[in-house]
Amino acid sequence: MQYQNVQRAVFLSRPNRFVARIKLDGQEEICHVKNTGRCRELLIPGSEISVQRSANLDRKTKFDLIAVRKKDQWVNIDSQIPNRVVEEWIKGSGLFSSEAVIRREKTYKSSRFDLYVEDGDRKVYIEIKGVTLEEEHAARFPDAPTLRGVKHLEELIRCMEDGYEACLIFVIQMKGVRHLEPNWDTHPEFARTLKKAKEAGVRILAYDCQVGEDYIWMDQPVPVMIQEGRSR
Repeated sequence: MQYQNVQRAVFLSRPNRFVARIKLDGQEEICHVKNTGRCRELLIPGSEISVQRSANLDRKTKFDLIAVRKKDQWVNIDSQIPNRVVEEWIKGSGLFSSEAVIRREKTYKSSRFDLYVEDGDRKVYIEIKGVTLEEEHAARFPDAPTLRGVKHLEELIRCMEDGYEACLIFVIQMKGVRHLEPNWDTHPEFARTLKKAKEAGVRILAYDCQVGEDYIWMDQPVPVMIQEGRSR
């Protein structure tokens, strides 16, 4: 995924979860934050960021915040991009044949899943979660409690019970992590339900990404560790 109209800026503050104050070309601007998570370890005053200028001239904010520089690498924090990244990647992933039909936003019972794939006799519901939290070289999800995430896991289990395949893909929006694990400290219910989903046969995958100030794409598989407690 390649972004257009991207510029570098400096993060100043985040008055609320939707808006950031930034400095761009020496001028202070208001920028839309495309991630409602906390991102506290990323959005630090003075951090280098990249922003995309909106083509919509009627918007209140001219820019979208898409990536943050953390130490020596870029971390993408655009929560709207993981679905697109997976869709670009999936046909060449080896998970499905070239004849697979991919549909977006497919409803199953009371949930709407990100992707639905039909490939011959296979019928697969796929949910996608973007991951931006990294601690001690471990990617962790979620960075804030997500009842919606728990509901999606429970519905994936029901898909399996009804004879479908089900898959959860974590898109780690950075490089440099050794594994992914649920964030037991922040939302133990999600972690327990993830463990339950794996035991029920839901396929749990995680991939890191190549990320720059104006691009992101899926790269390498990352081990998923679900045992309780943090791994060192």
